[in-house]
Amino acid sequence: MGESEQRSGSTSKSTWHGYPLVVGAALLWGTLGILFKHIIGTYGLSPLTLAFFRAALAFLGLLAGLGLFHRSLLRLDRRNIPFFALFGLVSVAGLYLCYAYAVHLTTVATAVVLLYTAPAFVTLIAWRAWGEPLTRRKGVSLLLTFVGCVLVARAYDPDQLRLNLPGLIFGLGSGLTYALYTVFGRQALRMHSPWTAVTYALGFGAAFLLPFQSPQALRFALQTPSLWWLLAAVALGPTVGAYILYTTGLRHVQASAASIVATLEPVTAVALSFLLLGERFAPPQALGGLMIIAGVVLLSSERS
Repeated sequence: MGESEQRSGSTSKSTWHGYPLVVGAALLWGTLGILFKHIIGTYGLSPLTLAFFRAALAFLGLLAGLGLFHRSLLRLDRRNIPFFALFGLVSVAGLYLCYAYAVHLTTVATAVVLLYTAPAFVTLIAWRAWGEPLTRRKGVSLLLTFVGCVLVARAYDPDQLRLNLPGLIFGLGSGLTYALYTVFGRQALRMHSPWTAVTYALGFGAAFLLPFQSPQALRFALQTPSLWWLLAAVALGPTVGAYILYTTGLRHVQASAASIVATLEPVTAVALSFLLLGERFAPPQALGGLMIIAGVVLLSSERS
Protein backbone atom coordinates (compact mmCIF):
# COMPACT_ATOMS: atom_id res chain seq x y z
CA MET A 1 0.00 0.00 0.00
CA GLY A 2 1.36 3.45 -0.99
CA GLU A 3 1.88 6.29 1.48
CA SER A 4 -1.20 8.20 0.26
CA GLU A 5 -3.32 5.05 0.51
CA GLN A 6 -2.09 4.46 4.05
CA ARG A 7 -3.03 8.02 5.00
CA SER A 8 -6.44 7.59 3.37
CA GLY A 9 -7.05 4.33 5.20
CA SER A 10 -5.96 5.87 8.49
CA THR A 11 -8.23 8.90 7.96
CA SER A 12 -11.20 6.68 7.08
CA LYS A 13 -10.63 4.54 10.17
CA SER A 14 -10.30 7.64 12.34
CA THR A 15 -13.51 9.08 10.86
CA TRP A 16 -15.47 5.94 11.63
CA HIS A 17 -14.17 6.02 15.17
CA GLY A 18 -15.61 9.53 15.48
CA TYR A 19 -19.16 8.80 14.31
CA PRO A 20 -20.13 6.52 17.24
CA LEU A 21 -18.99 9.26 19.63
CA VAL A 22 -21.19 11.87 17.93
CA VAL A 23 -24.12 9.43 17.82
CA GLY A 24 -23.62 8.72 21.54
CA ALA A 25 -23.69 12.45 22.29
CA ALA A 26 -26.91 12.90 20.31
CA LEU A 27 -28.56 9.96 22.10
CA LEU A 28 -27.58 11.39 25.49
CA TRP A 29 -28.91 14.84 24.58
CA GLY A 30 -32.14 13.17 23.48
CA THR A 31 -32.75 11.83 27.01
CA LEU A 32 -32.66 15.28 28.64
CA GLY A 33 -36.31 16.20 28.15
CA ILE A 34 -37.47 12.82 29.47
CA LEU A 35 -35.37 13.26 32.62
CA PHE A 36 -36.75 16.78 33.08
CA LYS A 37 -40.36 15.62 32.74
CA HIS A 38 -39.79 12.79 35.22
CA ILE A 39 -38.07 14.97 37.83
CA ILE A 40 -40.62 17.79 37.59
CA GLY A 41 -43.60 15.41 37.54
CA THR A 42 -42.41 13.01 40.25
CA TYR A 43 -40.61 15.30 42.68
CA GLY A 44 -42.29 18.64 41.98
CA LEU A 45 -38.94 20.34 41.42
CA SER A 46 -39.36 23.66 39.61
CA PRO A 47 -37.68 24.24 36.22
CA LEU A 48 -35.73 27.07 37.88
CA THR A 49 -34.23 24.73 40.49
CA LEU A 50 -33.63 22.02 37.90
CA ALA A 51 -31.72 24.46 35.67
CA PHE A 52 -29.56 25.47 38.65
CA PHE A 53 -28.65 21.90 39.62
CA ARG A 54 -27.88 21.02 36.00
CA ALA A 55 -25.39 23.89 35.71
CA ALA A 56 -23.95 23.58 39.23
CA LEU A 57 -23.35 19.82 39.20
CA ALA A 58 -21.93 19.90 35.67
CA PHE A 59 -19.58 22.70 36.75
CA LEU A 60 -18.46 20.77 39.83
CA GLY A 61 -17.93 17.61 37.76
CA LEU A 62 -15.74 19.40 35.22
CA LEU A 63 -13.93 21.32 37.96
CA ALA A 64 -13.05 18.06 39.72
CA GLY A 65 -11.99 16.33 36.49
CA LEU A 66 -9.78 19.17 35.30
CA GLY A 67 -8.37 19.66 38.79
CA LEU A 68 -7.26 16.04 38.87
CA PHE A 69 -6.01 15.58 35.31
CA HIS A 70 -5.47 18.97 33.62
CA ARG A 71 -5.08 21.62 36.27
CA SER A 72 -3.54 24.06 33.78
CA LEU A 73 -6.90 24.26 31.99
CA LEU A 74 -8.43 25.89 35.07
CA ARG A 75 -6.43 29.07 34.54
CA LEU A 76 -8.64 31.96 33.45
CA ASP A 77 -7.28 35.34 32.39
CA ARG A 78 -8.82 37.92 34.72
CA ARG A 79 -9.41 40.26 31.79
CA ASN A 80 -11.79 37.66 30.34
CA ILE A 81 -13.95 37.28 33.46
CA PRO A 82 -16.64 39.80 32.33
CA PHE A 83 -16.96 37.99 29.00
CA PHE A 84 -17.36 34.58 30.63
CA ALA A 85 -19.83 36.02 33.14
CA LEU A 86 -21.99 37.23 30.22
CA PHE A 87 -21.50 33.88 28.46
CA GLY A 88 -22.74 32.06 31.56
CA LEU A 89 -25.67 34.43 32.09
CA VAL A 90 -27.05 34.27 28.56
CA SER A 91 -26.05 30.88 27.22
CA VAL A 92 -26.05 28.70 30.32
CA ALA A 93 -28.50 30.26 32.79
CA GLY A 94 -30.73 31.55 29.97
CA LEU A 95 -30.58 28.39 27.87
CA TYR A 96 -31.04 25.93 30.72
CA LEU A 97 -33.92 27.94 32.18
CA CYS A 98 -35.74 28.39 28.86
CA TYR A 99 -35.39 24.73 27.91
CA ALA A 100 -36.54 23.45 31.31
CA TYR A 101 -39.63 25.68 31.20
CA ALA A 102 -40.34 24.73 27.57
CA VAL A 103 -40.33 21.03 28.51
CA HIS A 104 -42.53 21.75 31.54
CA LEU A 105 -45.09 23.91 29.71
CA THR A 106 -45.31 22.01 26.41
CA THR A 107 -44.14 18.52 25.50
CA VAL A 108 -40.66 17.03 25.22
CA ALA A 109 -41.09 16.73 21.45
CA THR A 110 -42.19 20.35 21.00
CA ALA A 111 -39.42 21.68 23.26
CA VAL A 112 -36.60 19.80 21.53
CA VAL A 113 -37.81 20.72 18.04
CA LEU A 114 -38.01 24.43 18.97
CA LEU A 115 -34.50 24.16 20.44
CA TYR A 116 -33.37 23.19 16.95
CA THR A 117 -34.30 26.61 15.60
CA ALA A 118 -30.84 27.63 16.91
CA PRO A 119 -29.01 27.21 13.56
CA ALA A 120 -31.52 29.56 11.92
CA PHE A 121 -30.90 32.15 14.64
CA VAL A 122 -27.13 31.74 14.15
CA THR A 123 -27.56 32.33 10.41
CA LEU A 124 -29.50 35.56 11.03
CA ILE A 125 -27.00 36.78 13.63
CA ALA A 126 -24.05 36.00 11.35
CA TRP A 127 -25.75 37.84 8.48
CA ARG A 128 -26.56 40.97 10.48
CA ALA A 129 -23.58 41.11 12.85
CA TRP A 130 -20.71 39.67 10.80
CA GLY A 131 -21.85 40.35 7.25
CA GLU A 132 -21.89 36.67 6.26
CA PRO A 133 -23.72 36.30 2.92
CA LEU A 134 -27.31 35.08 3.03
CA THR A 135 -27.14 32.48 0.26
CA ARG A 136 -30.08 30.84 -1.46
CA ARG A 137 -29.54 27.65 0.54
CA LYS A 138 -29.54 29.62 3.80
CA GLY A 139 -32.71 31.39 2.69
CA VAL A 140 -34.44 28.08 1.98
CA SER A 141 -33.28 26.78 5.37
CA LEU A 142 -34.70 29.84 7.15
CA LEU A 143 -38.00 29.44 5.30
CA LEU A 144 -38.19 25.75 6.24
CA THR A 145 -37.47 26.63 9.87
CA PHE A 146 -40.08 29.40 9.98
CA VAL A 147 -42.85 27.30 8.41
CA GLY A 148 -41.81 24.36 10.60
CA CYS A 149 -42.14 26.51 13.72
CA VAL A 150 -45.62 27.65 12.65
CA LEU A 151 -46.68 24.01 12.28
CA VAL A 152 -45.04 22.78 15.51
CA ALA A 153 -46.56 25.70 17.44
CA ARG A 154 -49.96 25.03 15.80
CA ALA A 155 -50.15 28.73 15.01
CA TYR A 156 -52.85 27.84 12.47
CA ASP A 157 -55.13 27.09 15.47
CA PRO A 158 -55.61 30.34 17.50
CA ASP A 159 -57.03 28.49 20.52
CA GLN A 160 -54.03 26.14 20.73
CA LEU A 161 -51.63 29.01 20.15
CA ARG A 162 -53.06 31.00 23.06
CA LEU A 163 -53.00 27.91 25.27
CA ASN A 164 -49.36 27.04 24.48
CA LEU A 165 -47.97 30.56 24.05
CA PRO A 166 -45.82 30.72 27.25
CA GLY A 167 -44.22 27.36 26.50
CA LEU A 168 -43.63 28.30 22.86
CA ILE A 169 -41.95 31.55 23.91
CA PHE A 170 -39.64 29.61 26.22
CA GLY A 171 -39.00 27.08 23.42
CA LEU A 172 -37.98 29.78 20.96
CA GLY A 173 -36.00 31.42 23.77
CA SER A 174 -34.04 28.18 24.16
CA GLY A 175 -33.31 28.23 20.42
CA LEU A 176 -32.10 31.83 20.59
CA THR A 177 -29.92 31.32 23.68
CA TYR A 178 -28.53 28.10 22.15
CA ALA A 179 -27.63 30.14 19.06
CA LEU A 180 -25.92 32.72 21.28
CA TYR A 181 -23.98 29.85 22.87
CA THR A 182 -22.46 29.31 19.44
CA VAL A 183 -21.73 33.02 19.08
CA PHE A 184 -20.11 33.28 22.52
CA GLY A 185 -18.32 29.97 22.01
CA ARG A 186 -16.68 31.19 18.82
CA GLN A 187 -15.14 34.09 20.74
CA ALA A 188 -14.35 32.01 23.84
CA LEU A 189 -12.23 29.57 21.82
CA ARG A 190 -9.96 32.44 20.80
CA MET A 191 -9.19 32.98 24.47
CA HIS A 192 -9.06 29.52 26.07
CA SER A 193 -9.43 25.79 25.41
CA PRO A 194 -12.98 24.39 24.98
CA TRP A 195 -12.72 22.74 28.42
CA THR A 196 -11.82 26.00 30.16
CA ALA A 197 -14.56 27.87 28.31
CA VAL A 198 -17.38 25.46 29.10
CA THR A 199 -16.29 24.99 32.73
CA TYR A 200 -16.38 28.69 33.55
CA ALA A 201 -19.52 29.32 31.50
CA LEU A 202 -21.25 26.64 33.61
CA GLY A 203 -19.85 28.10 36.82
CA PHE A 204 -21.06 31.61 36.08
CA GLY A 205 -24.41 30.28 34.86
CA ALA A 206 -24.94 28.43 38.15
CA ALA A 207 -23.86 31.51 40.12
CA PHE A 208 -26.47 33.66 38.35
CA LEU A 209 -29.22 31.11 39.03
CA LEU A 210 -28.33 30.58 42.71
CA PRO A 211 -29.88 33.81 44.16
CA PHE A 212 -33.28 32.86 42.72
CA GLN A 213 -33.42 29.46 44.40
CA SER A 214 -35.90 28.65 47.13
CA PRO A 215 -34.12 27.42 50.29
CA GLN A 216 -36.91 24.89 50.76
CA ALA A 217 -36.42 23.49 47.24
CA LEU A 218 -32.65 23.23 47.71
CA ARG A 219 -33.11 21.55 51.09
CA PHE A 220 -35.64 19.10 49.63
CA ALA A 221 -33.31 18.18 46.76
CA LEU A 222 -30.33 17.68 49.08
CA GLN A 223 -32.39 15.57 51.50
CA THR A 224 -33.91 13.25 48.87
CA PRO A 225 -31.37 10.53 47.94
CA SER A 226 -33.47 9.12 45.07
CA LEU A 227 -33.37 12.57 43.47
CA TRP A 228 -29.57 12.84 43.74
CA TRP A 229 -29.05 10.14 41.13
CA LEU A 230 -31.43 11.79 38.68
CA LEU A 231 -29.83 15.22 39.09
CA ALA A 232 -26.39 13.63 38.69
CA ALA A 233 -27.65 11.86 35.56
CA VAL A 234 -28.84 15.20 34.10
CA ALA A 235 -25.50 16.88 34.85
CA LEU A 236 -23.11 14.07 33.93
CA GLY A 237 -25.09 12.45 31.09
CA PRO A 238 -26.72 14.85 28.61
CA THR A 239 -24.65 17.80 29.84
CA VAL A 240 -21.00 16.87 30.57
CA GLY A 241 -21.01 13.36 29.09
CA ALA A 242 -22.54 14.41 25.78
CA TYR A 243 -20.18 17.38 25.56
CA ILE A 244 -17.14 15.10 26.05
CA LEU A 245 -18.35 12.62 23.42
CA TYR A 246 -19.19 15.33 20.89
CA THR A 247 -15.97 17.28 21.41
CA THR A 248 -13.88 14.10 21.09
CA GLY A 249 -15.84 13.06 18.01
CA LEU A 250 -15.08 16.40 16.34
CA ARG A 251 -11.40 15.42 16.29
CA HIS A 252 -12.26 12.70 13.77
CA VAL A 253 -15.37 14.02 11.98
CA GLN A 254 -15.99 17.27 10.10
CA ALA A 255 -18.10 19.73 12.09
CA SER A 256 -20.72 19.88 9.32
CA ALA A 257 -21.09 16.08 9.28
CA ALA A 258 -21.20 15.98 13.09
CA SER A 259 -23.98 18.57 13.23
CA ILE A 260 -26.04 16.52 10.75
CA VAL A 261 -25.53 13.33 12.81
CA ALA A 262 -26.50 15.32 15.93
CA THR A 263 -30.02 15.74 14.52
CA LEU A 264 -30.53 12.28 16.01
CA GLU A 265 -31.17 14.23 19.23
CA PRO A 266 -34.70 15.41 18.37
CA VAL A 267 -35.47 12.03 16.78
CA THR A 268 -34.40 10.30 20.00
CA ALA A 269 -36.34 12.75 22.18
CA VAL A 270 -39.54 12.38 20.12
CA ALA A 271 -39.26 8.57 20.12
CA LEU A 272 -38.65 8.39 23.88
CA SER A 273 -41.46 10.84 24.64
CA PHE A 274 -43.83 8.66 22.58
CA LEU A 275 -42.68 5.36 24.12
CA LEU A 276 -42.32 6.49 27.75
CA LEU A 277 -44.74 9.41 28.11
CA GLY A 278 -47.33 8.67 25.45
CA GLU A 279 -46.79 12.08 23.84
CA ARG A 280 -48.00 12.42 20.27
CA PHE A 281 -47.39 14.90 17.48
CA ALA A 282 -50.35 15.85 15.31
CA PRO A 283 -49.50 15.22 11.62
CA PRO A 284 -48.92 18.95 10.88
CA GLN A 285 -46.59 19.17 13.91
CA ALA A 286 -44.64 16.11 12.73
CA LEU A 287 -44.27 17.73 9.30
CA GLY A 288 -43.08 20.94 10.98
CA GLY A 289 -40.49 19.04 13.00
CA LEU A 290 -39.15 17.37 9.86
CA MET A 291 -38.95 20.75 8.13
CA ILE A 292 -36.87 22.22 10.97
CA ILE A 293 -34.50 19.23 10.91
CA ALA A 294 -34.25 19.54 7.11
CA GLY A 295 -33.30 23.18 7.58
CA VAL A 296 -30.51 22.18 9.97
CA VAL A 297 -29.19 19.59 7.49
CA LEU A 298 -29.24 22.17 4.67
CA LEU A 299 -27.22 24.66 6.71
CA SER A 300 -24.76 21.99 7.83
CA SER A 301 -24.21 20.69 4.29
CA GLU A 302 -23.46 24.24 3.10
CA ARG A 303 -20.80 24.65 5.82
CA SER A 304 -19.08 21.52 4.51
